[in-house]
Amino acid sequence: MVVTDGIGAVVLDFYGTLVRMVEPLPPDHRGIFARRGLSAQGALWGDQWSVGPGEGEEHTAHSADETAYVTWERDRLRRRARACGVPEAGLDGLVAELDRAMKAVRLDLYPDVPGVLAELRARGLLIGVCSNWFWNLEECVESVGIAGAVDVVVGSARTGARKPHPLIYRTLVERCALPAGRVLFVGDMWVPDVLGPLAAGMRAAHLWRPDRAVDGVAPPLPEGAARITGLRELIPAADSGGGDGRGRSG
Repeated sequence: MVVTDGIGAVVLDFYGTLVRMVEPLPPDHRGIFARRGLSAQGALWGDQWSVGPGEGEEHTAHSADETAYVTWERDRLRRRARACGVPEAGLDGLVAELDRAMKAVRLDLYPDVPGVLAELRARGLLIGVCSNWFWNLEECVESVGIAGAVDVVVGSARTGARKPHPLIYRTLVERCALPAGRVLFVGDMWVPDVLGPLAAGMRAAHLWRPDRAVDGVAPPLPEGAARITGLRELIPAADSGGGDGRGRSG
């Protein structure tokens, strides 16, 4: 059971919690290498989703603005491509295409999202989104149709640190303008969405959807955390919540 007594804000992770990836899927990186006559280098590339910043990484020096952040992203790709043996003459074009491919994700809301967000806001709760994402998190929130239901958006790219780094949680709590103990964090990832928020003083709800993107066995719950199988389970407990509407954008 999710205990929401005294909660003033519900903050949700983005991917795997609010949205999922749907077809057409982003182009496979190995295919991009192959089309450029670089199959051998593509075989060394590895998982295309492992080339970004790592969990908990701090990168404030590269998050001053969008240009600086995108330059940093592409520099990471360039170093990896060079290490795989890509000739200097082909680096820039390859890196630009790889960068576009990583961000060419088509997203769709989980069916329970619109109704749950509307009901939580109707109870006076501030709604936030906090995610490890590209620079365009705000645009993605808008593109899936929930910008009007969300009061606070905090992304790793603009903050300068990825969950579970303490900086992103501090930024989130400051943006919510509430004590950390009045913020409930909801997400599907164990360390970034449960252990990290608990360490920052928030409460946490571990989302374990039947059609989750995360494999494995659900870890035992620590004190201060609950587990839900869908966002609708936030609603009955929210009836007794203490939302005061602070930070609502209307």
